[in-house]
Amino acid sequence: MTIDPASAPASAPASGTTALSEAGASPGDGQDSPFRTEPNARDTARQFVLPLVVRIERSAPPARTEALETAARAVLVMLSDARSLGEGPWAQVMRDWQDARIRKVVRRARGAEWRRAEALDGITVTGGSAQVRVFPPVPLDGWPKDLARLQVSGTDLDDPEPPSPAAPGVPVLWLNPELEMSAGKAMAQAGHGAQLAWWELSEARRADWREAGFPLAVRTARADHWAELTASGLPLVRDAGFTEIAPGSATVVADHPALRRD
Repeated sequence: MTIDPASAPASAPASGTTALSEAGASPGDGQDSPFRTEPNARDTARQFVLPLVVRIERSAPPARTEALETAARAVLVMLSDARSLGEGPWAQVMRDWQDARIRKVVRRARGAEWRRAEALDGITVTGGSAQVRVFPPVPLDGWPKDLARLQVSGTDLDDPEPPSPAAPGVPVLWLNPELEMSAGKAMAQAGHGAQLAWWELSEARRADWREAGFPLAVRTARADHWAELTASGLPLVRDAGFTEIAPGSATVVADHPALRRD
């Protein structure tokens, strides 16, 4: 993974589809959790969305799994960036975003569209064949023009070869094998899973993950393994059902080794 030079993570971590989760330790946990499926006070707050743009050139589209993994890392980089923390220039909007429902939207860009996106305030993360740029949250009804014009559809990507098994000890974001999602939808879900894992980790575990460059894998679980994962108590993403899949569908389990140990 590579990150653009201006976006080196800070030394202290911060604590879209819309992520809805049964995970327990997240900002606003409990009755006011941003991940509860039932309506609550967060629905009355101004709603924000975290924009992610994946570069998809006609001649060289990224591999699907690398796009999913890079999107998940991009979310983690944004959460831990110095500009997102304390009194940083993105800190207030990051707090506003997390005070409401947690939404992420993935759009695609190529050529001049990508160059215009890169000119906007944000962070570009590269992983293998994939490039994803993540931006500070924007109001749901107030996207910058150069991002609003980008397409959400058309993110159908493939893996040239089946991905190899995840390396031992690497955090894995497991996808529900019973759901079919476009790459863009799955990228948002992987980002939700990474964010839930980040929230549940201790400060020391976060620092270790960040300093290692946020290694992770995204894989589709076997049916029997998925049943075990959803009963394990690990962070679980349930989708709000705005697009593609039914409301409340379980999409991702975040399996970070430190969460199992702790």
